[in-house]
Amino acid sequence: MTTSIFPQVPPQAPQFPPSLVSRLCRALLRWSGWRVTGTLPDVPKLVLIGAPHSSNWDGVWALAFKVALRVDVRFIIKNDYTKGVLGPLVRGLGGIGIDRAAAHDVVTQMRLQFAGQDKLWLGITPEGTRKKVKKWKSGFWHIARAAGVPVQLLYFHYPDKTIGLGPLIELTDDLDADMARIREYYVPFQGKNRGTV
Repeated sequence: MTTSIFPQVPPQAPQFPPSLVSRLCRALLRWSGWRVTGTLPDVPKLVLIGAPHSSNWDGVWALAFKVALRVDVRFIIKNDYTKGVLGPLVRGLGGIGIDRAAAHDVVTQMRLQFAGQDKLWLGITPEGTRKKVKKWKSGFWHIARAAGVPVQLLYFHYPDKTIGLGPLIELTDDLDADMARIREYYVPFQGKNRGTV
């Protein structure tokens, strides 16, 4: 396991070119004292889940690291946000527009996204909200299973300003067992406003 402000990005990870914005994000992160613990997996496709998600700051720091490292982690967003004046910005930041009116079909939409690309890392917050919840949403599990890709665990630990990369999980056909072992992994970590238990 490695600890660094900026860990090495493996060759199979989806990346975008260097830019002034990526250099500015590196400067911001050096100044702020945040770091990454763990190793980025050398796989072209995965679903990345992040928890505990207790503050809007989680998105700020995760986005800053994504841009600083130039790792192209995509995220699901309502289709309307990928259109119009802000559409290019949202898509440039990694937004994948989906039709949420067809909520039951989101898994199929994402399976097709994975099938149609050589490289795709998709980020999801399984809690689905910044509030404490007893039960996580299982959408990430269904998407990963449908696409045949592993799940990368990522945690926020605010006491020492760490974004941690945990194990890369190969899912089974047992949703409850997979969710239980994934939830157990997150027990020690503390978000800005709460933990996961």
